[in-house]
Amino acid sequence: MMKTSTILIAGASAIAMLGAAPLAFAQAKAPAAAAPVARAPAAAAPAAAAPAAPSFTATVAGVCVLSREGILGGSKVGKYVQTRLGQLTTQVNAELTGEKTAIETAAKDLDAKKATLGQAAQQQQVTALQARASALQDKAQVRDRELQATEQKAIQRVLVEATPFVDAQVKAKACGVLLDANSILGANSAMDLTPGVITGLDGKLQEFAFDREHLDAQPAAQQR
Repeated sequence: MMKTSTILIAGASAIAMLGAAPLAFAQAKAPAAAAPVARAPAAAAPAAAAPAAPSFTATVAGVCVLSREGILGGSKVGKYVQTRLGQLTTQVNAELTGEKTAIETAAKDLDAKKATLGQAAQQQQVTALQARASALQDKAQVRDRELQATEQKAIQRVLVEATPFVDAQVKAKACGVLLDANSILGANSAMDLTPGVITGLDGKLQEFAFDREHLDAQPAAQQR
């Protein structure tokens, strides 16, 4: 989840609070060999007790707070986006793993028959395998960027849909200042607009169709 900076806004400019930067729900990575499982220590030191959260009992007139992460994590459509991104990541990993397995199988086959191949033929097949492996690495990087672009686009849709409810809450609670809830230590829940925004958003939108962005198809389209 990306780090947010302190944001101070008011009234109708509440959309600036929501922003366009994505949360890292999921990212596909190229398949890698499984790492060995680490052996647990015989006796782990007890974890230090977390400090008690302060209890905020007062409110400040005209000051409100809003959590973008709260909207994305608490709304029905935000949860749907997270689930869908997970599905797309699984699809990408299946694609990359299948190609990786095929290359590994071809490498084993070549190793098994290299004694019967001439030097030139063997080198030709090795070069071809290296090219396939390099292409797979490039594809993994493209897929990772595609998932990031998909995430950003989907989250921006959620935040845009939430904007009217942010404005409505700002007016209803007469907010003169709106603070990013994640950039301050805490606030009285009566000052938090997030639950009201989630309620409004849930009544408007629970999900929307989207698929993985296809960045590798853009160069070909641009040549037409």
